[in-house]
Formats: sequence, structure tokens, C-alpha cells
Amino acid sequence: MHPSDPLSKHFPRLNPIQKKALEKMGLETVRDLLFTFPSRYGEKIETRRIADLAKGDTASIIGRVSKVKTGKAFKKRFPIGEMIITDDSGSIKAFWYHQVYLAKKVPEGELARISGPVSQRKAKEGSEFPGELYFSNPEIEAVSGPEVATAGSLFGDGKEFQIPVYPETRGLSSSWFHHAIDRVLRGRAHEALEDPLPPHILKKYHLPSLATALIWIHAPQSPENAEVARKRFSFEEIFSIQLARQKDRLAYLDNPSFTIKATDAVLNDFLSRLPFPLTSAQRRAVDAIAKDVRGERPMARLLEGDVGSGKTAVAAAVSYLIVHASAKGQPLQVAYMAPTEILARQQYASFIQNFKHLGLPIGLITGAGAQKFPSKISPGMPTDVSRTQILKWVASGEMPIVVGTHALIQKTVQFKNLALVVIDEQHRFGLAQRARLAKKHERVPHLLSMTATPIPRTLALTIYGDLDLSVLDELPPGRKQVLTEIVPPTKRDATYEAIRKELKTGRQLFVICPRVAEPDPTKEMALLAKSATEEAKRLKKEVFREFEIGLVTGKQKPDDKERAMRDFASGKTQILVATSVIEVGVNIPNATMIIIEGSERFGLAQLHQLRGRVVRSSHQAYCYLFTETKSPKSMERLKALATAKNGFELAELDLAMRGAGELSGTKQWGISDLGMEAIKNIKMVEAARAEAQELVRKDPELSGHPLLREKMEKETGEIHFE
Repeated sequence: MHPSDPLSKHFPRLNPIQKKALEKMGLETVRDLLFTFPSRYGEKIETRRIADLAKGDTASIIGRVSKVKTGKAFKKRFPIGEMIITDDSGSIKAFWYHQVYLAKKVPEGELARISGPVSQRKAKEGSEFPGELYFSNPEIEAVSGPEVATAGSLFGDGKEFQIPVYPETRGLSSSWFHHAIDRVLRGRAHEALEDPLPPHILKKYHLPSLATALIWIHAPQSPENAEVARKRFSFEEIFSIQLARQKDRLAYLDNPSFTIKATDAVLNDFLSRLPFPLTSAQRRAVDAIAKDVRGERPMARLLEGDVGSGKTAVAAAVSYLIVHASAKGQPLQVAYMAPTEILARQQYASFIQNFKHLGLPIGLITGAGAQKFPSKISPGMPTDVSRTQILKWVASGEMPIVVGTHALIQKTVQFKNLALVVIDEQHRFGLAQRARLAKKHERVPHLLSMTATPIPRTLALTIYGDLDLSVLDELPPGRKQVLTEIVPPTKRDATYEAIRKELKTGRQLFVICPRVAEPDPTKEMALLAKSATEEAKRLKKEVFREFEIGLVTGKQKPDDKERAMRDFASGKTQILVATSVIEVGVNIPNATMIIIEGSERFGLAQLHQLRGRVVRSSHQAYCYLFTETKSPKSMERLKALATAKNGFELAELDLAMRGAGELSGTKQWGISDLGMEAIKNIKMVEAARAEAQELVRKDPELSGHPLLREKMEKETGEIHFE
């Protein structure tokens, strides 16, 4: 058996559903199967006869499915699935609550394995017989015979420490992967694979070879086996990402850029015009950035700052330095890219406020149109202009500051002397998008990326390894801690009354909902979460009749969304109901309260971003986490949000609280759960970073390490920043 063999060669009896499932998972070859790792390890569960089961057991049975039924629970009306399974000693029922699809996993008449805790119903009143036993939300898998034996396999003799549990999909159970990979390992396919990690790194960090690690991760005979194998693959993934980041950094710094010769006097002139003094953290960031842009190499820096910490002021200060320098008698140019039109317009207004005394043209380019400041007719105001005209001004160098959305990276937008690119909320842009704006010029502009998403230091070192890091870890003076309260259904009315009192003093309220519209109630797995559209109607009709309520969702037309935001900003509406479309950067200082409906459905970083919408003034701010969850894990996360002092502390708490398989790395960053486990280990991340820097310094193109180069290109192509 060879790693490059197609799976169909060694598994000829795959049915159409299994073939489709393998295709969906991207598994084509024996090698692909070998690198499908367990998501966790389950304790070996003893297989018993049904007649031998007792209340409180955690056991496994094998029998024939004799009946399957789905419906709704009698009182609470949630979906429920029911199955009867029979062996030669008796029958037992299994129930799945909110997971009806599991009851349909094995058809009637087929053999199945049921594994999980055994419960018992209450005995009927007056009956001398005990209540019947049943399985509650057990694991289920189809089996191909009266018993699936593991004796004599690479997975041990049935007494092994743990059994691997693999991610499942329709048609492919964990058990299928378990036995398929056992077969591949028996065929010694893993021995034909070359190890991409250099021998000196394996030796230095006591990591097993690739062949050994593959056996240990799929067939651990001890906890140490599994741990060491996972450590090796975690290191390998982070090392590959670091190689790409360091390679990108070296290539970027090797380009010619603009050396900015504006003096400290120019910088201090701008800072003196701000309506507030900079914090110490802001001043450190400004000084570091000023030093970068005065150097011979292009700056590549990430400015990470909590919500409301003043990143925009730092970006404005460095932009001021840039436009005071010149090339061929013209001001150098600044491009400021924001992820949404709302944010682009907000930052455009901010630049006008900070730069209007200079009389320099400032442009706005979005998908919806273009504007220029100042207007010839009304010098203190911006005016709409044609896209063609503004592109001519940008190309000629007459437009020194341009704010925009993704529209800035289109081919039609050409700058003459682009010296600084500022990317706001940079996690919203893919690496390719950042590169496109920063690298389409003969002289590479300085790059300042900014994010308010709280990122643990280990994660920042990994995914942003090509950037220097500045951190704004203090809020401007006078800003108060947001009072955050978890609100169960029983406390909603009291909370609405507290909010009403604040609204009557002139404050404003955000209400965030998980959905835009109501889910289809006929769908089996419909998400039972409040919709922004319906909640806006309900609040107006039942709760806040005396106040005006606006609505913003991602599905609205840009003009409607803009109008709703404008009405809220001006105070025309006192309450704004929205989806998480307003999570980033929206600045309404008078909005000091936020309700987050279904708060358990949002990630901690997103909840923190949403809460940040009310940290925009010196007024006391309030965040109400409306929830109906009773899950201890969900409550623990919400309590972490309520108690964490800042976003950085929250990010570290979030990382510490999540276990293997729960890190959501694939969804959030494009890093596997195994790679995200490594992110918890600062020593591993720093070691991988140091080794990557050394290797790239000696061999920039990795020509002496073709396997590493191939792995780096494959894995880092999957990393993203949304």
C-alpha cells in the first residue's frame, strides 16, 4: 500500500453515500486518510448484552434496529428521535433530544452499536415493576456484523488506554475511520512518507518521526503516546505557518519604500490639535511607527488595541507625517481601507475633522460612489463626485488622502505616490487582499494594520508573524468600565425598566439579535433565535412604545442602512435593533446601552466587539446579555465576559477555557484544532517562530527543504483572517 494510492483501490466496496462523504471531506488518497486525525480519545466502553444493563452504567450494546420514530416532545415541543434496538437478550429504547437526525442514522433492520449512559424511567405509581431502562442521547454507528472485534489489530487487544474518536459525516462513522486507518497502518503506507521536519529539529525538541507519530496519534497505547504525537503535529503546523510569515516578511522588507523626513515638530503640531492628550500606550505606538516610516525599509506593523483605546488617533498622527513629506513636489499619499461602507464613511468624517485646517483634498471611494472634501461651493463640506474624476486625482497625486472599502484594491484605483496603507479591522481582510493594496506599486508603501479583535499573544505571534506588534493596553482618561449583566428570562422586565429610565435621560440603546429574519419553523434543525426584524416590531409594540426604533441588518440596501445609522447618530431614533453588522467600529457616543439577545450564540471575541459599541464616551455604559441557556459551559463564558477587565484578558480566558475540538480554529483563522492547541503553548509558538526565522535567514526560498516548502504553501493557503 502506498500513500498516493486512491482510496478506491483499497476500499472497493464503498457505497455511493460513503464516496460522496469522502469527496466532501477532500479525502482521495491513502495519505489523506492517514492525516485525518482523531478529534479526541474516548475511554474504552465495555460491550454488554441488553439484559445485563443497569441504571447508571456507561455501556455499549450491539443489536438490530427494530423501530425508528421522530416527532416533538409532548410539553416543550422540541424535536425528539426514538429508536428500539434488540439483541438476543432483549430490547431497549434510545432517545435523542434536539438531534433527530441521529435516530435516522441506521435504518430499520440494520445492525447498530449504541454507546452511552443508561438511564431509568420512574416506576408507575402503584406498580411493583421498576421503570424501563433507556439510552439518552447516545452515540450510534452502523456495524457490519454481530460484533466488531479489535483483537489483533494495531489498535490493541481491546484493553487499550483509549480509542480514537474521529469527526463524522453522513455515511462515515468514527468506527469506519477507526478500522479503515487500522487497515492502512497494517499496509505500512505510513513508512513510505518522507518527514518534512529536519532531523535537527526533531532531535532538539524530542519529537517523534513522522511514521512513529502517525501510529501514536491513531493507536495510542498510553496517554503519553497521544500527547507526544499531537505535540509533533501541532509544532509542524505552527512551524509551517511561521515559515510563510517570515518568508513574506523578508520579501516585503526587501523592497524599496519612502523614507519620511517630516520632523517631530510636525507630529507635535498635529497632536496639539487633538481634543484630548494621548495615553502613554498611544504615544509609544506613535513613536514606534514614526521611527519605522523614517527608516529605509517599509514598515509592516500591527496595531492591536482594545475597543475605544484610540487606534484611529494613532493612524491619523502617522498619516499627518506622511502628507507633510513630499515626492517631486507633491504630498505623499495615504490609503485608509475599512471593511464596511459605514466604517469607511465614519473614518472619512474623522479625517476631515483632523485635516481640514490643511486644506488638502480628502477622497472617499466605496462601492456605492465617491466623495471629495472640500467642496468648491461649500468649502466646509464634502461633495459627491464622479468615480472617474476621483480616480484621475488619485492617479495624478492630487488626492493625498483616500478612504475606502474593498473598492480601493480594484485595478482601476492607481496611486502616484502611495506611501502609507492603513487597514482598519485587518482581520476582516484576507492576506491576498492586504498584499494586493500594499504591493501593487514600484515603491512598497508602509503598512499599518489595525485590529480591535482581542487576540492572545501566541495567536498574534503566529498569524501575524510578518508584522511588528504595537499594543494599546489602556483606555483614554475618563472612560468607565462597562457594567455587564447576565439577564435570564425572569429578569427581562426589570431590565427593560432600568433601560427606560436611561432612555428618558437622553441616552440611546443598541439591541443585537443573532438573526436577520425568523427561521423556517418547518425545518427540523431551525435555529430558535430572535430575529432583528421581528424584535424591532415587538419592542415597538410591547416594550418601548414611546421611543423611536430603527433597524439595521446586513441584508438591507446600503442607502437604507445608511439612513438608519444616520437617524440613530443624530438622535432621531433612540433605539437601534441590528444584527452583528454593527460589531466593528461604529461610533455613537450617546449610545450607552446594549442588549445582546441570544448572547450564548456569539463567540467571546464578537461579544466583546459588540459591547465596545457603548465605550465611546465618559457616560456610564451598560451591557445586558440576554440568555435562556442553562448550560454550565455557556454560563461560564458569559461570566468571563462580565468579569474580564479588558479584551486581552478575555482572549486569554477564552483560549484557556476551550478544549480540544472546541477551539474553532478552522472556522475563525483557518488553523486546525490541533494547531490551535499549540497556540495555548507560548514556548512552542516561540520555538517554532525562532526556528522558522533561522531557516528562512539561511535558505529564503527553502530550496534545500522542498517538502517543507510544499507543506508551507499548502497549509498557509488555507489560513485566513475573517
